[in-house]
Amino acid sequence: MANIDVLEVVPIKPDQSEAVWPLSVEAGWNQNATDWRFMLETGRGFGCRSANGHWEASSLVLPLGRSLSWISMVLVTKARRRAGLGTALLKRCVEEVRAADGVAGLDATEQGRPLYLTLGFHDLYRISRWHLDKAAEAVAPPSGMNLRPCVSTDLKGISRYDQPRSAMERPGILAHLAGRQRRLAWIAENAEGKCVGFALGREGRLANSIGPVVADDEAIGLALIARAAAAVSGPFILDVPEVHGDIRRWLWKQGAVSPRAYVRMTLGEVKGLEDPGRLFALAGPELG
Repeated sequence: MANIDVLEVVPIKPDQSEAVWPLSVEAGWNQNATDWRFMLETGRGFGCRSANGHWEASSLVLPLGRSLSWISMVLVTKARRRAGLGTALLKRCVEEVRAADGVAGLDATEQGRPLYLTLGFHDLYRISRWHLDKAAEAVAPPSGMNLRPCVSTDLKGISRYDQPRSAMERPGILAHLAGRQRRLAWIAENAEGKCVGFALGREGRLANSIGPVVADDEAIGLALIARAAAAVSGPFILDVPEVHGDIRRWLWKQGAVSPRAYVRMTLGEVKGLEDPGRLFALAGPELG
């Protein structure tokens, strides 16, 4: 068992994204080096390095507004696991958020949830991760609604639309995703040209990720997901709150599988964050 006392916790800088990326590759996660660089530029990374300079553990705090920060990318290389290093880094992230008088959020696996409960986190809602090879069935938007590709002039409107529905302040994340994989970026508008939903996404190491998808109702959200999935080649990953039964049934019909689930948790309260009623696919555990 590794001795964590000899490992110093140090910042992870954006120009070290390529060097720290192997931790998520070893874990089988979908992030690529572009994801790492963006997260480290936007948030604060902390980790531990071996004597030869290789990263052996990582963690990240990503701000999502004045009161909310997201904890993610808590990774430990196999040789260093089961020595408390991941827990120590998680606690370091919690301390960072508390020092800023903020609320910490994260998406917990069933294995990690008991630890988070002991630290004072509480459940918000359950999320299913879906793996979809390709979408075979198109879904028309509700009558009077129109779907069109997102363009750069839409970004301010998307951000204004998103904040009261997601309870997150994330204009930088939305702008990054809209420019990252343009064919996954879609807007839903009503007959008056008002935004009633949007979908964004990005390419990953193993699959394209669709999300966030935010909309006025589930029918619009499903139409956006189907349109994004038809715009590029699969496979796809989607993180969908379990309350959305129509989307779950559509995914089953497309042959999608859901090998694991998460629980969204927070350490403290952020008004509206507990309600996924307008969130139909999430940005992922790393982005909130």
